[in-house]
This record gives sequence, structure tokens and C-alpha cells, in this order.
Amino acid sequence: MKKILFIILMWISHGVNAQELFCNVQVNASQIQTSDRKVFQTLQTAIYEFVNNTKWTDASVKNEERIECTFLINIKEKVSNDEYKASIQIQSTRPIYGTSYKSTMLNYLDNNFRFRYLEYQSLEFNENTNLSNLTSVLAYYVYIVLGLDFDTFSEYGGAPYYIKAQNIVNNAQNAREIGWKAFESDKNRYWLVHDLLDTRYEEIHNCYYRYHRVGMDILSEKTEDGRYDITEALEELRGVYRDNPSAFILKIFFDAKADEIIKIYSEAFPNEQARIVKLLTEIDPANSTKYQAITAQSKGK
Repeated sequence: MKKILFIILMWISHGVNAQELFCNVQVNASQIQTSDRKVFQTLQTAIYEFVNNTKWTDASVKNEERIECTFLINIKEKVSNDEYKASIQIQSTRPIYGTSYKSTMLNYLDNNFRFRYLEYQSLEFNENTNLSNLTSVLAYYVYIVLGLDFDTFSEYGGAPYYIKAQNIVNNAQNAREIGWKAFESDKNRYWLVHDLLDTRYEEIHNCYYRYHRVGMDILSEKTEDGRYDITEALEELRGVYRDNPSAFILKIFFDAKADEIIKIYSEAFPNEQARIVKLLTEIDPANSTKYQAITAQSKGK
């Protein structure tokens, strides 16, 4: 009996302390001309194990609470025997309370992913130094995914993970690979975490929390109340836009949320639709044409 109880307790403990991510990893090397393609499968397996089997936080996470994400790596060029040029697309979602719906948190394509890898090479990462660009980039985006998710459950809850991501950026300032330095681009890994930690843009964290925890999580049961709080959350972004219309974090937010927002307001009252379309065309002008679909659907009824 004691043995059975011990096994049950061990099983419960394992469930509570599961790793934080449930990450689907895909490595596409169709553009590379080679007869030995096994190296790409071992790379995919190594990345999968690195991301999913590492304990990234001190948080207690149940298996069913793991954050679902996808890392899509498209290898474009084999530079040398062990070096590759690639892109990496990161997608993550957050489940919405009481529903089967999953809200997109991040959908970002990073075209500057250059790394070294030899078949069966172990992937090593150290928070205090830049051991390899492969693991630094992977760990960086893991912390961004974690930060965005934690931001939706408590105000500025993602801060510890953004700080870890920024530490990776700092460690990579002498790296020869691009994507880590401020002067290389105004939309890269440096600026993404910079914006997430910049006090000028603190409204973005209020937005992430109110949009999801106060708005989306009640939308299915209290539609009007939930939609009201989503509107108020989006209003928070007006301050970010007026401070810096080209802030990278605005693009990150709307690349993930634009289509969802259109669906949310497609059934709203006309006055709500008019208000949100006016707001969105101001703070996200790149998608202004797309947002006209909100009122167009209403007029077609």
C-alpha cells in the first residue's frame, strides 16, 4: 500500500513540475542539395529535446498547462560543412478559459538565423555566456514566448523572462551573427526585447493582461463585458503609438492579433464597430484596409 501511495505521489509531482513548453519543431531543408539528409532529422530531434526538456522557469506547471508553440526552421543555405543560413518562425498560442479556442500570442519570422551544427552534437546553453548562436536564438525565443504568456495572467508577469532574453542579447553583442545589435536593424531580436522592457511602452503589458485575462477569458459567457475590456485594452496601445508609431512591439502585437480582433467585433454593435475601426486605423495603419471588414460585415446584414 505504501509503495502504491509513493508511486501516486511521484506521478502527481511529475505532473505539477512538467516543463513549461509543448513545442512542435520542424526543420525544412528542401533547398539544400545533399545526399545525406539524416543530419537535418537529428537537428530537428536535438532542438525538440532542447526546447521541450529544459526547465526554463521555477514555476510549477501542470502537463496540461504547458504553452503550445511551434518553431519552424527553414534552412536556405549550407555555408560550410557545419554552418547554415536559415529563417525561424515562432508561433505560440494561449488557451482561452472555458473554451477550446487558442489565441495567437506570437507569429514572428526571423530571417537572420545563422548557426553551426554537427550531427549528434549536444546542444548546450548557458545564461551567462554565448556558447552558440543556435542555442542562444532558441533560448531567446523561448523566453519571449514565456514572457508574453505570463503577461496575460498577471500584469507585467512576463518581466523576469524578458530580462533573461535581454541577457542573451547582451551576451551576443560580440557575436559575428547578425540579429543581436541595435544598429543592424530597427526590427530584430535586440529591439523586440528592448521594446518589451522599455518603460515608455509599459501600456503594452497592461494591454496583454486586460485583453486576455479580463476580456477574452470571459468573452464566451459575458460577450459584451468581455468585448468592452478588449476595447479598453486596445485603447492602451494608443499611448504607445503616439510615443513611437514605428515601435516594433506594435507590429508584433497586431501580426498576432489583427485577424482575431476582426472576428471579435464582427458581431458587435455598430457604435462599438465604429469606435474600434477608428482606433485600429490610427494605431495599426498597415492593416487599416483589413479592419474595414468589421463594419462591412455589419452593413451586409
